Amino acid sequence: MKKVFLLFLSLLSLDLSAQNDTTRAASEIAAFQKKLDEEYKDPKQSPLEPKDLPKFNGHEFFAVDLSYRVTAKFVRVENASFFQLKTTTTRLSTERIYAFAEFTLKDKQFRLPIYQSKDLMASAEYADYLFFPFSDLTNGKGSYGGGRYIDLRIPPQGQEWIIIDFNQAYNPYCAYNHKYSCPLVPEANQMDIEVPAGVKVPQKI
Repeated sequence: MKKVFLLFLSLLSLDLSAQNDTTRAASEIAAFQKKLDEEYKDPKQSPLEPKDLPKFNGHEFFAVDLSYRVTAKFVRVENASFFQLKTTTTRLSTERIYAFAEFTLKDKQFRLPIYQSKDLMASAEYADYLFFPFSDLTNGKGSYGGGRYIDLRIPPQGQEWIIIDFNQAYNPYCAYNHKYSCPLVPEANQMDIEVPAGVKVPQKI
């Protein structure tokens, strides 16, 4: 009887932990969406042209789906060299592959590069910032044709995993304003599945 009771407590603890994880994930996604909308409505931060600001009523998002929130193996790359990543303009962005994210999504295995910007490394605020661009089969059919981005932070030393939440994918600034220069999604970050999560294609303003 004692063993059965202990097993029950163990299962209950696991269930409560899963519920807490789900609640925390939903809260993080809601905060991301709110912050993104606030940024675009703020004249001091928004990439929108001044004439478009009054007409902006917020982003349209795919329905939140936590199956597109993955815990990926974080494989660091030692002493990676910097390279020039092409952008939507003649500007080149100096990046390096900081790590690879290895995960399974919709029964497919992926090993995708995660990048670090040389310029942002010098910034105290963004020194631990990582850049995860990706494209998928929804591009041009519900999401922006040029792919999307996810912001990540360097995990603590010794941690060999990272959460990648595609519900927090956002569009490059140049999806809203052609005056911006945006890094192009490398071929190595192209996903051959649909990822209906995160921000949808911008609506015409």
